[in-house]
This record gives sequence, C-alpha cells and structure tokens, in this order.
Amino acid sequence: MLEHGGRPRAAALRYGCEPAQWLDLSTGLNPQPWLPSPADAVAAAVALHVLPDDDDELRAAAQRYYGADVLAVAGSQAAIQQLPRLRRRSRVAVLAPSYAEHAYQWRRAGHEVTAIGAAQGAAAAAHCEVLVVGNPNNPDGACFDADTLLGWHATLAARDGWLIVDEAFIDGERQRSLVAEASRREGLIVLRSLGKFFGLAGARVGFVGASGGLRDRLAEALGPWPIAGPSRVIAVAALADRGWQSSARLRLHEQSHKLAALLAMHGWEPRGGCALFQWLATPQAARLHDALARRAVLTRLFKSDDGTPASLRFGLPPPDSWTRLGIALRDASRELRGGLAA
Repeated sequence: MLEHGGRPRAAALRYGCEPAQWLDLSTGLNPQPWLPSPADAVAAAVALHVLPDDDDELRAAAQRYYGADVLAVAGSQAAIQQLPRLRRRSRVAVLAPSYAEHAYQWRRAGHEVTAIGAAQGAAAAAHCEVLVVGNPNNPDGACFDADTLLGWHATLAARDGWLIVDEAFIDGERQRSLVAEASRREGLIVLRSLGKFFGLAGARVGFVGASGGLRDRLAEALGPWPIAGPSRVIAVAALADRGWQSSARLRLHEQSHKLAALLAMHGWEPRGGCALFQWLATPQAARLHDALARRAVLTRLFKSDDGTPASLRFGLPPPDSWTRLGIALRDASRELRGGLAA
C-alpha cells in the first residue's frame, strides 16, 4: 500500500495527539467545502433506500459543468486503477514527482514504467505508448499549456497511444482543462474529481473524459452502480451551483497566495503550487514535516526515493487556523534554524 495524505489517526498514533486536535494540511482539499442545502440532504437520505439510477441527472449535470460527455466513476482513483488493465503491455512514462498511484497501478498491471521530468514530455511521447501527467501536477503545481499537451497527444495517438491528464486540481482555473477535447480525440483521457475543489472527497465521485468507445470499455470494466445514490444527489447539486463555484475560485487563489507569503515569511520559499496547495522542496523537508507534526500540524511529505527533491505539500488551512499555522511555522523554524537551508 502506498502512503497518502489525510491520515490523522496514523499521525496521532505516532505523535501522541488526538485526531481531532490535528490541523490536517496533507490532502489539498478545499478547507471551505461546498455544503448541501437541507433539501439536498433530504434527497441524499432518500437515495439511501433505492438502487442508484445510472440514467439520472448526474450525467446531464456533469455534461453541463465539463462541457463534454464524461463517465462518472467512484473517484478518479477508480479509473487510475482500471485503465492499466485496458491495454496490452506498454511502455509508460509518468511525470515525477506525481501522485504515486499512477506509476504504482501501471507497474502493478505489468507495464514497463519510467519516471520522467517535465522537460522530457515530448521525448516520452515519441518513444512510449502511454504518457501520464498532472495538470496542475501534484505535488509541485507544474502546469502545461493546451498546445503542448495536444502536441504530445498527437504523437502518441499516431501509434495508438494514450495521453492521460490528471486534472484533479484544475477546477480553480478550469479554462486550462482539456476535458472537452477528450471526447473527440481518440487516446486523450482526462481525469477529473469532485474531491479537491468542492471538498467532497468522501463522496468518492470522479469523471473520465475520453472517446465514447473507451468510456464504454471502462464502464463495462467498472461494473454497475459505481457511485452510491447519495453521492450522485450531492454531485448533481454541487456541479450546478455556479455561484458557489465562482466565489470559491476567487477565494482559493487569494488563500493560496496568502499561504505562499506565510511560508516565505518563515524562511520556506515555495517552489510551486496551485489554487489548493503550495509546494516546498528542501533537504529539510523530513525534519520540517516532523517538527510541524509534533505541533499537531500534518503536511504531506514526499520522499526522494526516485531521485526527485524531498518536499512538502501544504494544503490551505481553514479560515480560523491561519494564526495557529503561523505559530507552528515560527516555532518549527526556530527549532530547525541551525540546519535551515538557504
């Protein structure tokens, strides 16, 4: 099993602090999530008592939000696990650092997996059958423009290859998304999620943009009722709430800039980020992670086993936790000052 963010119970066992006392910045979730109305909550409760209807409003709501026909899946993780099983053995290039499940699932399915840097995308597209990138990338926030990605896709598609773009963190700047292109370009696969921007990780709702044939193959592999009825109800309402979405985008960008400034003020200049997190690459990553954890602040530590820099990803704190985070950063920085990297 791979290590992931969002495990305050495990952190509590290690550091001796109750789970409820943690400031969990390890997941990159919107700290001010979309909340259902009382009517939505009642409808979700009613949905507990009937089988989910795959022909309900979710498909239409997703099509309006994404501007394309997409396949609803139980979180983008479900697609990440199943897509490698829909191809014969292939050479797969995965951007590094990245969400570790991508390389893990392709390798687990028997494919030949190579980690690449962002500058190697064009070369990877020319010699591999599958290229997997994040946009924005997790954890460093690196972004690719549409022309670059579509150029890589064209190179891959000429050999029946795939370009998989994980857009789990893109809702803050949705104009960058390629999801509307995916339905009309064979071999372009775009992964989306309600977990990050909407803060609905527990609903386990994601979407896959791809050609109709590939969506059908993936749907057959995943089987019936991939998403629980209450989650479908909640997703429909969240996708339709354009007012909340607009204000959330503005708020998240403001908070992300505020987080970058707070980190820099305490001597930790971020190397990248997006609307939902900031990324810090430093040889002191493990020590800072530990120092903050001893103050009940949980960050996401990325180790350097694959040759990439050791780093920390900081999600946005809730509105009432900025002072607490600032104090923890101040005290942790003082503790580490003797070995602080410039």
